[in-house]
Amino acid sequence: MSEKILEVQHLGKSFGSNLILKDIDFSVSPGDVTCIIGPSGSGKSTLLRCMNLLETPSQGIISYHGKDITDIHVNVPEYRSRVGMVFQNFNLFNNMTVLKNCTVGQEKVLKKSKEEARQKAMLYLEKVGMAPYINAKPKQLSGGQKQRVAIARALAMEPEILLFDEPTSALDPQMVGEVLEVMRKLAKDGLTMIIVTHEMAFAKDVAKHVIFMADGVIVEEGTAEDIFVHPQNELTKEFLSRFRNS
Repeated sequence: MSEKILEVQHLGKSFGSNLILKDIDFSVSPGDVTCIIGPSGSGKSTLLRCMNLLETPSQGIISYHGKDITDIHVNVPEYRSRVGMVFQNFNLFNNMTVLKNCTVGQEKVLKKSKEEARQKAMLYLEKVGMAPYINAKPKQLSGGQKQRVAIARALAMEPEILLFDEPTSALDPQMVGEVLEVMRKLAKDGLTMIIVTHEMAFAKDVAKHVIFMADGVIVEEGTAEDIFVHPQNELTKEFLSRFRNS
Protein backbone atom coordinates (compact mmCIF):
# COMPACT_ATOMS: atom_id res chain seq x y z
CA MET A 1 0.00 0.00 0.00
CA SER A 2 1.52 3.30 -1.05
CA GLU A 3 -1.16 5.59 0.36
CA LYS A 4 0.35 8.68 1.94
CA ILE A 5 -0.25 8.86 5.68
CA LEU A 6 0.54 12.55 6.03
CA GLU A 7 0.67 15.33 3.44
CA VAL A 8 1.88 18.87 4.04
CA GLN A 9 0.78 21.33 1.35
CA HIS A 10 1.75 25.00 1.07
CA LEU A 11 2.30 25.20 4.82
CA GLY A 12 3.15 28.60 6.25
CA LYS A 13 3.63 29.79 9.83
CA SER A 14 4.08 33.33 11.10
CA PHE A 15 4.57 34.70 14.58
CA GLY A 16 3.31 38.25 14.20
CA SER A 17 5.18 39.71 11.24
CA ASN A 18 7.94 37.10 11.55
CA LEU A 19 7.55 34.50 8.78
CA ILE A 20 9.00 31.21 10.06
CA LEU A 21 7.75 28.67 7.46
CA LYS A 22 7.12 29.45 3.79
CA ASP A 23 5.23 27.21 1.39
CA ILE A 24 6.35 23.83 2.77
CA ASP A 25 5.34 20.74 0.77
CA PHE A 26 6.17 17.10 1.50
CA SER A 27 4.49 13.79 2.22
CA VAL A 28 5.03 10.70 4.33
CA SER A 29 4.23 7.10 3.33
CA PRO A 30 4.14 4.02 5.56
CA GLY A 31 7.62 2.95 6.69
CA ASP A 32 9.29 6.23 5.70
CA VAL A 33 12.08 7.54 7.90
CA THR A 34 12.29 11.24 7.07
CA CYS A 35 15.16 13.24 8.56
CA ILE A 36 14.89 17.03 8.54
CA ILE A 37 18.25 18.79 8.75
CA GLY A 38 19.41 22.38 8.51
CA PRO A 39 20.90 25.23 10.53
CA SER A 40 19.38 26.43 13.79
CA GLY A 41 16.52 28.86 13.22
CA SER A 42 15.54 27.34 9.87
CA GLY A 43 12.03 26.38 11.06
CA LYS A 44 12.55 22.63 11.54
CA SER A 45 11.07 22.39 15.05
CA THR A 46 8.23 24.77 14.17
CA LEU A 47 7.35 22.51 11.26
CA LEU A 48 7.20 19.49 13.57
CA ARG A 49 5.11 21.40 16.13
CA CYS A 50 2.64 22.37 13.38
CA MET A 51 2.37 18.73 12.36
CA ASN A 52 1.50 17.79 15.95
CA LEU A 53 -0.85 20.81 16.32
CA LEU A 54 1.25 22.31 19.10
CA GLU A 55 1.37 25.31 16.77
CA THR A 56 -1.47 26.33 14.48
CA PRO A 57 -0.36 26.79 10.86
CA SER A 58 -0.98 30.27 9.44
CA GLN A 59 -1.76 28.84 6.03
CA GLY A 60 -1.76 25.63 4.05
CA ILE A 61 -3.06 22.15 4.77
CA ILE A 62 -1.80 19.19 6.79
CA SER A 63 -3.71 16.05 5.78
CA TYR A 64 -3.75 12.83 7.80
CA HIS A 65 -5.18 10.05 5.62
CA GLY A 66 -6.74 12.75 3.45
CA LYS A 67 -8.38 14.66 6.32
CA ASP A 68 -7.25 18.21 7.12
CA ILE A 69 -6.15 18.09 10.76
CA THR A 70 -6.43 21.87 11.17
CA ASP A 71 -10.23 21.57 10.81
CA ILE A 72 -11.94 22.70 14.04
CA HIS A 73 -13.85 19.41 14.25
CA VAL A 74 -10.68 17.27 14.53
CA ASN A 75 -10.28 15.45 17.85
CA VAL A 76 -6.77 16.71 18.71
CA PRO A 77 -5.90 14.25 21.54
CA GLU A 78 -6.99 11.34 19.34
CA TYR A 79 -4.91 12.67 16.43
CA ARG A 80 -1.87 13.08 18.71
CA SER A 81 -2.25 9.47 19.81
CA ARG A 82 -1.82 8.49 16.13
CA VAL A 83 0.95 10.99 15.38
CA GLY A 84 3.10 10.91 18.52
CA MET A 85 5.97 13.17 19.49
CA VAL A 86 9.25 12.87 21.38
CA PHE A 87 10.64 16.20 22.60
CA GLN A 88 14.23 17.30 23.07
CA ASN A 89 13.63 18.00 26.78
CA PHE A 90 11.79 14.72 27.47
CA ASN A 91 8.60 16.36 28.91
CA LEU A 92 8.09 13.54 31.42
CA PHE A 93 5.74 13.98 34.36
CA ASN A 94 8.21 14.47 37.22
CA ASN A 95 5.72 13.46 39.93
CA MET A 96 5.03 10.07 38.29
CA THR A 97 7.06 6.88 38.12
CA VAL A 98 8.51 5.65 34.84
CA LEU A 99 5.67 3.13 34.56
CA LYS A 100 2.95 5.69 35.30
CA ASN A 101 4.44 8.04 32.69
CA CYS A 102 3.88 5.26 30.14
CA THR A 103 0.36 4.25 31.23
CA VAL A 104 -1.43 7.53 31.96
CA GLY A 105 -1.92 8.52 28.29
CA GLN A 106 -3.17 5.06 27.38
CA GLU A 107 -5.74 5.14 30.19
CA LYS A 108 -6.93 8.72 29.63
CA VAL A 109 -6.83 9.01 25.82
CA LEU A 110 -7.12 5.42 24.59
CA LYS A 111 -9.42 4.39 27.51
CA LYS A 112 -7.40 1.24 28.16
CA SER A 113 -7.76 -0.68 31.42
CA LYS A 114 -4.97 -0.32 33.98
CA GLU A 115 -3.79 -3.88 33.30
CA GLU A 116 -3.80 -3.49 29.52
CA ALA A 117 -1.95 -0.17 29.79
CA ARG A 118 0.62 -1.73 32.11
CA GLN A 119 1.25 -4.66 29.75
CA LYS A 120 1.71 -2.33 26.79
CA ALA A 121 3.99 0.00 28.79
CA MET A 122 6.15 -2.91 29.94
CA LEU A 123 6.46 -4.18 26.38
CA TYR A 124 7.92 -0.88 25.18
CA LEU A 125 9.98 -0.15 28.31
CA GLU A 126 11.58 -3.56 27.72
CA LYS A 127 12.18 -2.60 24.09
CA VAL A 128 14.11 0.56 25.04
CA GLY A 129 15.97 -1.10 27.94
CA MET A 130 14.15 0.72 30.73
CA ALA A 131 12.04 -2.08 32.27
CA PRO A 132 14.30 -2.30 35.39
CA TYR A 133 13.47 1.34 36.23
CA ILE A 134 9.67 1.23 36.32
CA ASN A 135 9.44 2.50 39.91
CA ALA A 136 11.96 5.32 39.47
CA LYS A 137 10.97 8.98 39.18
CA PRO A 138 12.49 11.06 36.34
CA LYS A 139 14.82 12.93 38.74
CA GLN A 140 16.56 9.61 39.47
CA LEU A 141 17.38 9.01 35.80
CA SER A 142 20.12 10.22 33.46
CA GLY A 143 19.20 12.29 30.42
CA GLY A 144 19.60 9.29 28.12
CA GLN A 145 17.37 7.18 30.35
CA LYS A 146 14.72 9.92 30.45
CA GLN A 147 14.69 10.12 26.67
CA ARG A 148 14.34 6.35 26.36
CA VAL A 149 11.35 6.50 28.73
CA ALA A 150 9.89 9.32 26.61
CA ILE A 151 10.25 7.13 23.51
CA ALA A 152 8.61 4.18 25.31
CA ARG A 153 5.76 6.44 26.44
CA ALA A 154 5.17 7.58 22.85
CA LEU A 155 5.39 4.00 21.52
CA ALA A 156 2.91 2.74 24.13
CA MET A 157 0.23 4.80 22.38
CA GLU A 158 1.07 2.73 19.27
CA PRO A 159 1.17 5.73 16.92
CA GLU A 160 1.19 5.40 13.16
CA ILE A 161 3.91 8.06 12.92
CA LEU A 162 6.39 9.21 15.54
CA LEU A 163 7.87 12.72 15.39
CA PHE A 164 11.25 13.36 17.04
CA ASP A 165 12.27 16.96 17.76
CA GLU A 166 16.07 16.91 18.14
CA PRO A 167 15.85 14.00 20.60
CA THR A 168 19.56 14.02 21.46
CA SER A 169 20.31 17.75 21.65
CA ALA A 170 19.80 17.97 25.44
CA LEU A 171 22.00 14.94 26.14
CA ASP A 172 25.61 14.58 27.16
CA PRO A 173 27.68 13.13 24.28
CA GLN A 174 28.06 9.71 25.93
CA MET A 175 24.27 9.37 26.21
CA VAL A 176 23.54 10.28 22.59
CA GLY A 177 24.54 6.83 21.33
CA GLU A 178 22.08 4.92 23.52
CA VAL A 179 19.13 6.98 22.27
CA LEU A 180 20.21 6.80 18.61
CA GLU A 181 20.56 3.01 18.96
CA VAL A 182 16.93 2.75 20.11
CA MET A 183 15.86 4.88 17.14
CA ARG A 184 17.90 2.75 14.73
CA LYS A 185 16.06 -0.34 15.97
CA LEU A 186 12.70 1.39 15.48
CA ALA A 187 13.68 2.28 11.91
CA LYS A 188 14.65 -1.35 11.26
CA ASP A 189 11.28 -2.44 12.69
CA GLY A 190 9.56 -0.31 10.04
CA LEU A 191 8.16 2.45 12.25
CA THR A 192 7.25 5.57 10.27
CA MET A 193 9.30 8.45 11.71
CA ILE A 194 10.00 12.11 11.06
CA ILE A 195 13.18 13.20 12.82
CA VAL A 196 14.59 16.69 13.24
CA THR A 197 18.25 16.06 13.99
CA HIS A 198 21.78 17.48 14.00
CA GLU A 199 23.23 13.94 13.99
CA MET A 200 24.33 13.78 10.36
CA ALA A 201 25.90 10.31 10.45
CA PHE A 202 22.68 8.94 11.96
CA ALA A 203 20.52 10.70 9.34
CA LYS A 204 22.70 9.38 6.52
CA ASP A 205 22.46 5.88 7.99
CA VAL A 206 18.70 5.57 8.65
CA ALA A 207 16.83 8.08 6.46
CA LYS A 208 14.88 7.05 3.40
CA HIS A 209 14.04 10.70 2.77
CA VAL A 210 16.12 13.74 3.76
CA ILE A 211 14.83 17.31 3.80
CA PHE A 212 17.31 20.18 4.06
CA MET A 213 15.72 23.40 5.35
CA ALA A 214 17.10 26.93 5.58
CA ASP A 215 15.31 30.22 6.33
CA GLY A 216 11.90 28.57 6.59
CA VAL A 217 11.91 26.83 3.20
CA ILE A 218 12.80 23.37 1.89
CA VAL A 219 15.99 24.03 -0.06
CA GLU A 220 16.62 20.48 -1.21
CA GLU A 221 15.24 17.00 -0.58
CA GLY A 222 15.90 13.47 -1.73
CA THR A 223 17.34 10.16 -0.62
CA ALA A 224 20.17 10.06 1.91
CA GLU A 225 22.58 9.52 -0.97
CA ASP A 226 21.11 12.45 -2.94
CA ILE A 227 21.64 14.85 -0.06
CA PHE A 228 24.77 13.58 1.69
CA VAL A 229 26.74 12.28 -1.29
CA HIS A 230 25.44 14.32 -4.24
CA PRO A 231 23.97 17.59 -2.88
CA GLN A 232 22.99 20.00 -5.65
CA ASN A 233 22.32 23.24 -3.81
CA GLU A 234 25.19 25.45 -2.62
CA LEU A 235 23.48 26.02 0.75
CA THR A 236 23.25 22.26 1.31
CA LYS A 237 26.90 21.78 0.34
CA GLU A 238 28.03 24.55 2.66
CA PHE A 239 25.96 23.23 5.58
CA LEU A 240 27.22 19.66 5.21
CA SER A 241 30.85 20.77 4.79
CA ARG A 242 30.77 22.15 8.34
CA PHE A 243 30.06 18.65 9.67
CA ARG A 244 32.70 17.02 7.51
CA ASN A 245 35.29 19.54 8.71
CA SER A 246 34.32 19.48 12.38
